[in-house]
Amino acid sequence: MSFDTYFPVWDKLNTEQKELISKSLITQRIEKGTIVHNGALDCTGLLLVKSGQLRTYILSDEGREITLYRLFDMDMCLLSASCIMRSIQFEVTIEAEKDTTLWIIPAEIYKIIMDKSAPVANYTNELMASRFSDVMWLMEQIMWKSLDKRVAMFLLEESSIEGTNELKITHETIANHIGSHREVITRMLRYFQGEGLVKLSRGKITILDEKGMEEIRDA
Repeated sequence: MSFDTYFPVWDKLNTEQKELISKSLITQRIEKGTIVHNGALDCTGLLLVKSGQLRTYILSDEGREITLYRLFDMDMCLLSASCIMRSIQFEVTIEAEKDTTLWIIPAEIYKIIMDKSAPVANYTNELMASRFSDVMWLMEQIMWKSLDKRVAMFLLEESSIEGTNELKITHETIANHIGSHREVITRMLRYFQGEGLVKLSRGKITILDEKGMEEIRDA
């Protein structure tokens, strides 16, 4: 599928605006583990995922990571172009979790379009509001949910994304996603294993009792 079928407000652009985007549009194929956007150092532009998976996260002063949200096929990220939004200072890092193909509308081009097109401006505001809702939901989880619930929630989400109960994932990766320490995650996973909920092996976690995990998540 082409870019114009992915971009929600393409049909509301005039001919000049469509040509401007088409001429400046960047297509990138990036490998798993590649940093696509690096905080305040970049003003990458609007990202639109054609295929693959990206992870958007923030870093604490101590270097701890926490995932804000993930991007899948047909998802867009505007925080990678937050430099064009006045009064928004939001430094995020975006990394490819899988081999990914994406389109990039350069920040300066997107700003020109947004300034002249009411539909694009409205869409941008809706997209930004949606992402901040995601972030606020995450903050609520961190503040009010116990660690066992958050780990169970993450494992079940990961199982749904990958389509399997056998997850090839490290304790360090889980810690980075939910903003914890590897040692703490290891203790929690060992507790889950002792309860017969999961089986741990090198570089892999197998969910044995999905219903039990759901009960912990929803308790």
